[in-house]
Amino acid sequence: MGFWQDYGARIKNMFLTIDWSYLFEFIVFAVVFYVVFKILKENKAQVIIWLFSVIVILFGMAFSMSKDIESQTLVLIVVTATVFVLLLFNTEIKRMLLGTGTKHNRNENLTVHNIEYTIDEIIRAVQYMSKNDIGALIVLSNDNLPEGIVSSGTVINAEINAPMIEAVFYPKAPLHDGAMIIEGDKIHAAGCFLPLIENDGLPQEIGSRHRAALGVTKVAAVTAIVVSEETGIISIVKNGEIKKRYAGDAELKNILSDYYWTDLTAEGE
Repeated sequence: MGFWQDYGARIKNMFLTIDWSYLFEFIVFAVVFYVVFKILKENKAQVIIWLFSVIVILFGMAFSMSKDIESQTLVLIVVTATVFVLLLFNTEIKRMLLGTGTKHNRNENLTVHNIEYTIDEIIRAVQYMSKNDIGALIVLSNDNLPEGIVSSGTVINAEINAPMIEAVFYPKAPLHDGAMIIEGDKIHAAGCFLPLIENDGLPQEIGSRHRAALGVTKVAAVTAIVVSEETGIISIVKNGEIKKRYAGDAELKNILSDYYWTDLTAEGE
């Protein structure tokens, strides 16, 4: 019985001597680290992930040699806040880097001015086709489409402008029935055939272009813009879902900005 009493006393003494403030700080840090790491991973920020991990390791070593809890907590808050600021102003930072000539993508000709011009031209063409009930399917690719999709159409590598987009989808044009593949500042290909999604539960008004957009966004991490030939309604499709129907200028601007400032400039791509 003396053994168990002695053992119980040791366990009790261990809990009494635990510095609960350190334990609480460790738990908070672990939760914050997990949340930040998850956000960084979802934003494809591999470079920042490595930087964040190195900072955590270095400060972890510093913490082990310091007993000043207040200074440790302050440093943790500063590091976390820095990472969130980098994420919050991710687009602005990339704009600044591009504006000073530093490239983070494969499209050497992309500059702040060119990107804004390209976005405006795509929106202008989509709105024109919507008002005139001209069907269209545009896929925003980051060189991540299966080769069979691109080769099913015609590679044209043309500069992006509204008249060119409208000409491709003109009802009597030879390539109007297929999809247009945009990569950066180029119309890479047109007249491409996309895999159709097989889903009998889709509404009847969802036509072949929408099914193709749903299909391609399921097999590749791309975004598709669809203009209905029957109604002129503009839809935005991503991740195998119609994210927005009746998309207007604001929604198109947002999705194109995401493409040019996030997808094309994602670290490690």
